[in-house]
Amino acid sequence: MKTVILIPARYASTRYPGKPLAELTLPSGEKKSLIRLSWEAAQRVNGVAEVHVVTDDDRIADHAKDFGASVIMTSPEAENGTARCAEALRNGQVEADLIVNLQGDAPLTPEWFVEDLIAAMKDDAEAQVATPVLQCDPLTYGHFVEDRKAGRVGGTTAVFNAKGHALYFSKEVLPYIDPEKVPESDIPVYHHVGCYAYRPDALAAYTSWGVSQLEVLEGLEQLRFLVNDTKVRCVEVEGKGRVFWELNNPEDVDRINSVLKDL
Repeated sequence: MKTVILIPARYASTRYPGKPLAELTLPSGEKKSLIRLSWEAAQRVNGVAEVHVVTDDDRIADHAKDFGASVIMTSPEAENGTARCAEALRNGQVEADLIVNLQGDAPLTPEWFVEDLIAAMKDDAEAQVATPVLQCDPLTYGHFVEDRKAGRVGGTTAVFNAKGHALYFSKEVLPYIDPEKVPESDIPVYHHVGCYAYRPDALAAYTSWGVSQLEVLEGLEQLRFLVNDTKVRCVEVEGKGRVFWELNNPEDVDRINSVLKDL
């Protein structure tokens, strides 16, 4: 099964313009951009034939080429990363049995998250799309709650059925837990990791469906699949002591830098 990783990146982020070029600090003191760290994370994944940065912005493209990345240019009309990946597939710029979308704002994604995702797609014939989910530890759950109290849109939570197929994704913290009843461990909240694997037919169908009301309200592209009755497998992955967080807001730079210091 030929697997290709695409890293969609756009400059005009509403919450954080220029986000892919934001610099993070490594333990050595060296600074690297968000998109470069995401590309380097993709390079560590086993069983992948190709890795490409997918963008419509020359600034991102030029920077990516400078550090050695392959770049696929797409139109500025793509409304999200999944649509950008679909355009690359539609235009014949990508040929694969499985396309992985490793979002460019998730440089802390461990390689085994993606490897588990690929393995799950091999084993689950029903699933047309898959995405990793990580059970929240107290620190991550605290970040979720802190962001919502401050009126910030932070990470995404996932709710799924007994087969692991998604029921819903939300920017709210789901399921709701009474603050006085939050357990000290085994918190029943799952953090959706910013990564997807698509079978080509599902990815090709995505742009034909049009934008759904739920994805507009939540700002979550994957809800279009659920609205159109496409099975999305939530693959539970292990943190192995690694704290995972995406760069959604400028405040997240310090959070990610603090994690990088411990790697």
